[in-house]
Amino acid sequence: MVVGHGMVGHRFVEALRARDTAGEWRVTILAEEADAAYDRVGLTAYTEHWDRAQVALPGNDYAGDDLVDLRLGSAVVEIDRDARTVRTAAGETFAYDTLVLATGSYAFVPPVPGRDLPGCHVYRTLDDLDAIRASAQTALGSKSPVGVVIGGGLLGLEAANALRQFGLSTHVLEMSPHLMAAQLDEAGGVLLNRMMRGLGIEVHTAVSTESIQPAQKHKPLRRSAIDDSLRVSLNDGTAIDAGVVIFAAGVRPRDELARDAGLDMAQRGGVLTDLTCVTSDPNIYAIGEVAAIEGRCYGLVAPGYTTAEVVADRLLGGAAEFPGADMSTKLKLLGVDVASFGDAKGLTPNCLEVVVNDPVKQTYAKLVLSDDAKTLLGGILVGDASSYGVLRPMVASELPGDPLALIAPATDGESSGLGVGALPDIAQICSCNNVTKGDLKEAICGGCTDVPGLKKCTLAGTSCGSCVPLLKQLLEAEGVEQSKALCEHFSQSRAELFEIISATEIRTFSGLIEQFGTGKGCDICKPTVASILASTSSDHILEGEQASLQDSNDHFLANIQRNGSYSVVPRVPGGDITPEQLILIGEIARDFDLYTKITGGQRIDMFGARVEQLPEIWRRLVEGGMESGQAYGKSLRTVKSCVGSDWCRYGQQDSVQMAINLELRYRGLRSPHKLKMGVSGCARECAEARGKDVGVIATETGWNLYVCGNGGMTPKHAQLLAGDLDDETLIRYIDRFLMFYIRTADRLQRTAPWLESLDGGLDHLRDVVCNDSLGLAAEFEAAMLRHVDGYACEWKGVLEDPDKLARFVSFVNAPDVADPTVAFTDRAGRKVPVTALGMPTVVQEAK
Repeated sequence: MVVGHGMVGHRFVEALRARDTAGEWRVTILAEEADAAYDRVGLTAYTEHWDRAQVALPGNDYAGDDLVDLRLGSAVVEIDRDARTVRTAAGETFAYDTLVLATGSYAFVPPVPGRDLPGCHVYRTLDDLDAIRASAQTALGSKSPVGVVIGGGLLGLEAANALRQFGLSTHVLEMSPHLMAAQLDEAGGVLLNRMMRGLGIEVHTAVSTESIQPAQKHKPLRRSAIDDSLRVSLNDGTAIDAGVVIFAAGVRPRDELARDAGLDMAQRGGVLTDLTCVTSDPNIYAIGEVAAIEGRCYGLVAPGYTTAEVVADRLLGGAAEFPGADMSTKLKLLGVDVASFGDAKGLTPNCLEVVVNDPVKQTYAKLVLSDDAKTLLGGILVGDASSYGVLRPMVASELPGDPLALIAPATDGESSGLGVGALPDIAQICSCNNVTKGDLKEAICGGCTDVPGLKKCTLAGTSCGSCVPLLKQLLEAEGVEQSKALCEHFSQSRAELFEIISATEIRTFSGLIEQFGTGKGCDICKPTVASILASTSSDHILEGEQASLQDSNDHFLANIQRNGSYSVVPRVPGGDITPEQLILIGEIARDFDLYTKITGGQRIDMFGARVEQLPEIWRRLVEGGMESGQAYGKSLRTVKSCVGSDWCRYGQQDSVQMAINLELRYRGLRSPHKLKMGVSGCARECAEARGKDVGVIATETGWNLYVCGNGGMTPKHAQLLAGDLDDETLIRYIDRFLMFYIRTADRLQRTAPWLESLDGGLDHLRDVVCNDSLGLAAEFEAAMLRHVDGYACEWKGVLEDPDKLARFVSFVNAPDVADPTVAFTDRAGRKVPVTALGMPTVVQEAK
């Protein structure tokens, strides 16, 4: 008899049935929830689709297994140890030979007055999230769409992320001086505090909640005067009015059944067990979060799975014991990476710490070492946790090199050399399922040739998923050629999908995945296919089904900013602008109270527009003869130019006119990543053309063409493709180059890494573009001509279509309500979003 059907209960049943080949055990599962086992670790993912089937654990219905009887909605209320029976809330009685308690834990709610008021929730089950969503929808229609999370640990940040996804301005209250106090040290926690504030979540630390009361009983605060809100009063004398309050202050083991049955309890709660997970009753075991193994409860899925395996082994005559637990954690929310592993806080006597703290780049890394600096004991990573997958398995092992080099930022042309190859075979790659590097190598030798095969064979990567990148690295290290599949829904690469779309009549994502893919798609393949569709036709980016594939920027044809507002950047080809257009931009910025700035690409950016303001702003710009398309799409951004031969005494060619020609030709060209160009009128390079994807520099007799230069984290200079070109040849070569890149690059791959990955490198690219070695030059040029002929301003298309206009509202259920979370202040006479001062804002993402 198994009481409870969470992740650990399901894992136990799977392990027992897999090993019990003789059918010795019949299993009855009594589950309190109406849903069979689901992925509670990935609970927040449910808020992205609200489809319970997508979070269900594989095989959770045990279809076709006559030895498993799953009964949902059957809460056990009593254990009779003498009779060896359990009784459910419905009055049914079931007998058992062996009882396995997998009751898990419940969300702890501190004894705060008002904790039971409507609008107060815990964050634990799918039903909890449904209730939170209902409260959030009510709050969104109020004057103060605010949510408060009490608790700043792992669960609290998950809950805060969910509230933010609902569109609520979110506050997190934490009693400790920093977030994730159980996993991070002070320096890492302080950085996380700052990063979360910068992303629009207001963090209150070193505070506790004194009471929660209906806000209407008090004189309303200025910022949130609503009738149905809750007032959360803090011990520092401040208060927050909110529509939703979530308690995420930790969990407690659900041990009431065992306690009432007279089983021994641990001092701090939980059913006391030995290392075999047996309780004080030899016929009863406890696994997962309810089990206090030698007095200690473990609140993570990995040790829970280990207890499930131990009991399954014991029931079949084995001698397994609980070996201890890996309490490593990794979190990625709102684009922020956080990880801790091993002795993260350096509690081992005489240990050493190596720290790299970069507050400018917002990264913090710490390694805890043995006193001889040879053995890794633990670590913390904040802001960049890319090394977590390799570092965590190295805990308790000798380091392969200089500790500082393992966490120091990589420099151009250099790397730490840290990789899966540095790990010994005994290193645990997947802590959730206790899979070592040796296990994975054995599976590869047995015929597993891809990541899905390894996951199916070893279960590695099937729980939290943090080890999946290492699986691919290990396959590559073992010499197994890897698939270039775009994602799990398409076995084809982006380049192959481009060819399929080009060669067929398919013009929708649904049609493509029906014929050439599987499933429903994901956030990798949907925007990628949307980009390919845009690159191969002149259909409007928000036309029909294609609109639902876009990311936040393309969804609203504007660039989302850190405080949830949007920027407006009208296209100014080559930087050439008339006085009338300057006046128009100034008038719009004044009328809509927008902050203006000259961008690095010589354009005028207007910051601070709300979603519902965008149509009127663009109506005025379009009527003034200006176009959209700059700044928000994975497409051509700008063509920067110097003043050229018209004004500069050094100018050798008309760089301004060439920049205008290029920008007008390639505007709206959708590509795997953004594109930037520059045209300099002489070798003095005032337009910085060699830092661009396409750089053009004038010579005495024509133009030099440079390609594949990028800025960003790893800047690359553009390389000379051809020299002394006339205007016609220059444009012809750029046409070919861009189309070759668009057809063959991977998703989100800029031109510099694309060139590095290209077989034959620059020489091959030169042969294709200049010598037509593939015989595709005419096809490339024709495709570009179709783009040029079919171009239309995307915002003009929106303004002419009432259906497209209807999407531009802050809140779907309150279209006339302005977004109250978008706020600004003045700093030294300069208008800035309040996030720059560490005050509350929220980023709205299109859903």
